[in-house]
Amino acid sequence: MRRSITVCVHMLAAAAVAGLLSGCGSIEPWVKPYERERLASPLLQFSRDGLSAKHFEHVREVREGGRGATGVQGGGCGCN
Repeated sequence: MRRSITVCVHMLAAAAVAGLLSGCGSIEPWVKPYERERLASPLLQFSRDGLSAKHFEHVREVREGGRGATGVQGGGCGCN
C-alpha cells in the first residue's frame, strides 16, 4: 500500500514537472513588431497629429535636402 502511494506521488511529480517544462517550450512574443506601434502610448509622441507631423517632416526634407535623424524611424545607423 505504501509503495503504491509512493509510486503515485512520483508519477504526479513527474507529470507536474512535464507540465511546467511544456509551458516553457515555445516562448514567442505575443506582440508582433508591426503591432507595437498601436500599443505605444500617444502621450509619448512628439506630435499629437501624426499626419501633419509627417507633412512637416516631408516639407523639411524637401527644403533642407536632408533626410532622417528625426528619431522616428530607423535604428540610428543612418540607413532608411
